[in-house]
Amino acid sequence: MKIKVVIHEAEEGGYWAEVPAIPGCATQGDSFEELLQNLYEAVEGCLSVDIPPLKKSTERVVEIVI
Repeated sequence: MKIKVVIHEAEEGGYWAEVPAIPGCATQGDSFEELLQNLYEAVEGCLSVDIPPLKKSTERVVEIVI
């Protein structure tokens, strides 16, 4: 499985990341390596939790190339 992750540099140092495809799935790490390890654990944990289905929305998310 491939999943996109958005990685940010934290203002106080280190990194934090979010997984747009999994609402609420985010983690942090003091180093990039720690962040990657935490990401695997976070995604696994988020996918193992039963969540109620999301309400249908009229919003659309699209990816464009500029």
